[in-house]
Amino acid sequence: MVTAAHSLPRQAAPRPRVPAVRHLGPNWYASVMGTAAVGTAGAALPPHIPGLRTVCAAVWALSLVWLMVLLTARSLHWIHHRDQARAHLLDAAAAPFYGCLSMALLAVGGGALSVGRDWIGVPAAVALDTVLFTAGTAVGLTAAVAVPYLMVVHHRIEPHQATPVWLLPLVAPMVSAALGPALVPHLPAGQARATLLLACVAMFGLSLLATLIVLPVIFGRLVTAGPLPLALTPTLFLVLGPLGQSTTAVGAFADMAPGVVPAPYAGGFGVLAVLYGVPVMGFALMWFALAAAQVVRAARQGMGFAMTWWSFTFPVGTCVTGAAALARHTHLAAYSGLAVALYAVLVTAWAAAGVHTARGLVSGALLAAPRPVPAEPAPATARTTSGAAR
Repeated sequence: MVTAAHSLPRQAAPRPRVPAVRHLGPNWYASVMGTAAVGTAGAALPPHIPGLRTVCAAVWALSLVWLMVLLTARSLHWIHHRDQARAHLLDAAAAPFYGCLSMALLAVGGGALSVGRDWIGVPAAVALDTVLFTAGTAVGLTAAVAVPYLMVVHHRIEPHQATPVWLLPLVAPMVSAALGPALVPHLPAGQARATLLLACVAMFGLSLLATLIVLPVIFGRLVTAGPLPLALTPTLFLVLGPLGQSTTAVGAFADMAPGVVPAPYAGGFGVLAVLYGVPVMGFALMWFALAAAQVVRAARQGMGFAMTWWSFTFPVGTCVTGAAALARHTHLAAYSGLAVALYAVLVTAWAAAGVHTARGLVSGALLAAPRPVPAEPAPATARTTSGAAR
């Protein structure tokens, strides 16, 4: 009997569920984007600050490690919690964050070529950027189509639910457009270089036109339905992303166009860098002030930490690189000073978001199941009630 018992086949051990990553959403990639932005934006500053480049390289290395950790954790999420992953895709509030995966890959790849090369060498930096740029661009173009498709076909969205988060999958191709030109000199001269540069211009147009469609919807929601919920108020800074990144992109086009495209067009890119970048940066500063005022209001009403605080980082980083591009092409000290001032805001925001995120990870609060949010009254009811009170 003992022999027979030992000969019985053993049942396979159940697959571990890895509960710690069940509620790890795609929004976590924003922390990679914000960390990489500190490194790349610091390297782009017009004035030379002793020791800053070394610090930027160290921060970039941190973003690379953090990207690897999150890619592993998110893979476990899809393997062991596929139901939750599908729920994120079918959730109108969570699906747009899939654009963050693309931008995290692109940000770390671009950082490898701008500052990481100091530590890993140019050949390794080019290889790493090539892999991450290719993967990030493919994911970004897919998200730019798939997420709006899901919003139209599967999601059921009310007008008052519009938020700046909707911009995330649409701005991902703009990140490719801004970072792709850095790879142009590493391609064979001729068709390959021109193709990559003009592909970046096409992605610039794709993202810009899509943003121009969605941005009025977001502002219309703010005007008609009132301020965003406290936890979502930091996402107002996401609007700076396409503004600063597009200004960075046209500056990069102007830097790389000579010798890559014919002479009339090469000069045209230089004109575009100034005639497009100056007014767009002006609008970005206006939106920065508007968003900051609403954040101050939300803070006075008790806004606590949430992962949306990372919205204070990477969009401001794009404005730093955009201002630095304008400084290169206009030779105005005002844009150099603007880039430095915005970089100080970026570093402060990154430190605050990073410290609170680390605390939340240690305590487990950020990986816990989200608490149900009570339903908000419809905008018409809220305004009618306030009108009756008056």
